[in-house]
This record gives sequence, C-alpha cells and structure tokens, in this order.
Amino acid sequence: MRSIRPLLAATGLVAALALTATACGPSEDNAADKPAAADSAGTKDSGSLSDGLADALKKHGVDPEKWKNGEWKNWDKDKWLREAKDFVNPVIEGLWKPDRMKSAKDPAKTMAAGDLSGDQGVTDPEPAPVKAEREKIPYHDYAAPVGKVFFDSPEGTMVCSGTVVKDPENPGRSNLVWTAGHCVHAGSKGGWYRNIVFVPAYNDKGKSAAALENAQPQEIAPYGAYWADWATTSGEWLADGGPTGGEGAPYDYAVLHVKPEKGSKSLEETVGNALPVNFDAPEISKISAMGAWGYPAAPPYDGLIMHKCVDRPGRLSVNPSTPTMYRIGCTMTGGSSGGGWFSEGSDGKLALVSNTSIGPVTSGWLAGPHLGKGAQDVFTAMSEKFGSQ
Repeated sequence: MRSIRPLLAATGLVAALALTATACGPSEDNAADKPAAADSAGTKDSGSLSDGLADALKKHGVDPEKWKNGEWKNWDKDKWLREAKDFVNPVIEGLWKPDRMKSAKDPAKTMAAGDLSGDQGVTDPEPAPVKAEREKIPYHDYAAPVGKVFFDSPEGTMVCSGTVVKDPENPGRSNLVWTAGHCVHAGSKGGWYRNIVFVPAYNDKGKSAAALENAQPQEIAPYGAYWADWATTSGEWLADGGPTGGEGAPYDYAVLHVKPEKGSKSLEETVGNALPVNFDAPEISKISAMGAWGYPAAPPYDGLIMHKCVDRPGRLSVNPSTPTMYRIGCTMTGGSSGGGWFSEGSDGKLALVSNTSIGPVTSGWLAGPHLGKGAQDVFTAMSEKFGSQ
C-alpha cells in the first residue's frame, strides 16, 4: 500500500506554490498591470531588429527583413541554425495572436517500455498513475511563475510549459525562464526552433475553448508575450537529443532570457514572483514529494488549462552511462513538457528541481532530469551573460 506520507507532503507543496503568487494580478481596469508603452530591451523598437540580430542573420545568408516577412519558415538544412552560438529569435510583433497560440501542438516526447534500456539497478518500479488536477483560478493567485512556451518548428506551431526562475545576477527583476531542451532545440537531427515566446499565466481564468471563442488578447495572454532573446541548453541535448528524448533526455533542460514584446518591465516584476533553482537536491529517496505543473495539450487535454501532479519521486535510468532521472506518476501529456518540478528544500522553501522531459505513450508517468553541476553551469552562464538586463 502506498504510504500516506507523500500525500501529506503534497498538501504542503501545493500550499507553498500558492504563496508564490503576486499580490495583484492582471486586470483590465488596472493600467499598472499592463505592459508599459516603452522600448523593449535589446531592440530599437519591438518591430525592428537590433544591429546584433541583423548581423547574426546576415552571417548565415539570411536577409533580416525577409526573415520578419516569412523567411523564418524556411527550414532548409543550411538555413536551420544549429550551433549553440547561432541562436537568433528576433521579435516579430503581432505574430503570436490568440488563435495562433490556441492552435499550437505539443512536441510529444513519448517512449514505449521497450525504449528503456538503462541499468535496472537504478530504475524503480513504475509508479501508479496520479490523475492530474486542474490548478485553481486565477492562475496568477496560485501558480504565478508558471506559463506556456510557444515556438515554431518544421512541423508547425508548437507549445511547451515553463517557469519563471530567480536570477542571481538580477535579484527581484529576473527575465529567466526554465523549460526543456526539446522546447528550444531539435537535438542531434535539427537546430534551434524559432519565434520562441513565453506567456505567463496563459488563460489566467481557466476558460474553455468555447468561452474563448471571441476572447480578447488579455484573456489569453494577460501579461503579454515575452520573446526569448537568448536560449541555452546542454551540450548533451544538442549532441544526443532525439524524437523520444534519446540519450539526451537526462540533459533535457534549457534556460531562456526573455524580453517583453511591448514594454520594459521585467518578467519577475510583472508576474509578482520567481522560484529559485536547486542544483543540490537531496537523494531521490529523501524527497517525500515533487510537484509537476504545466499545460498538457495532447488528448484528453487541449492545452488551455493548467494542471498539476504531486507524487513521491522514483528513479528512472534510460542508459547506464547517463544520470538517473526523476520519475513520478502523472497523467499529464505532451504540452506539459518543460513545465517545472518543485520540491521543498531543507529550509522549507519551494524551489525548482527538474522539468518534464519524457513520458510513456500511455501517459501514466513523467520523467525529468536531475539538475546537477552541468545544469548549474548552463544556468550560471546565462545569468552572467545578461547580468542586470
């Protein structure tokens, strides 16, 4: 019989995440909650390209103006930028309209039981499924740092989940978002995805598709869209990431530095909070509960509603030569990829300890990477690169 300890811990975990909410959320009547009409950091204005971005595109033989006018849809091998240093994501104002967001698909990372070839000595028995629960509304009161990541791929518009995390170099004004590597880069067979944006508190009031039929933009994206002006992921994901995670799955994490499409207020100030990242989480056996949050988009879900699962984590090895991953029971599907996994530290405070990476075709569990020194190096490099921006 399953111990009741994880359930007791789960209650505290859910309550702790609720405490991260901003004191005042988005409001149609409160102008202070809306993005200010100021220049976006890093660009001359939201509709133009900075000299750096223009030069980066020209270096690869891409006309910057053509890019904004649709050349970004060219996924020819020589135009699909792959190297870590080649990331470019110029703002295309108005591209992510509500209907485009609602039509985005999930980049499912599913695997059958036969795909697991790891050392069974570090793989625990498959957990019992935990039914995903809808998050309470409005989301900004209960899960302020959580949102959706949208991007374009050769297969079309795609969606993942993400979390606002604290920036040590920019306390109180973070513009960093944690997500999965497969939400920003195709891994060994491709390159960087395009038009990557983060939308915090997406569909803040948890409305149905019918209720959103004629929704105003602020109902879909209450805080607007934050464009990634830089992204970084692990070298292992770039080299070994695959359609079902592959040997890159234990390294399937990424960090975005974002800026508002309109306005200049930092992401952390806008949503009201951010979570620290814990790169020194205790052994899995010592963690009583982990919670995964995200927006599942594959059936039976439609990507509009934020869900959560809380369970005692177990171990999953996909290969004896790679780090063991966390695994929890959860019925969330694709679209929840990249969503943060949270746990209480020794200080009793909540921190991000992983993110959703892979799950089975049957959608009974999720697995996420253990964030060790490699993940910390990726995060620190991003924080230091942007400093106080």
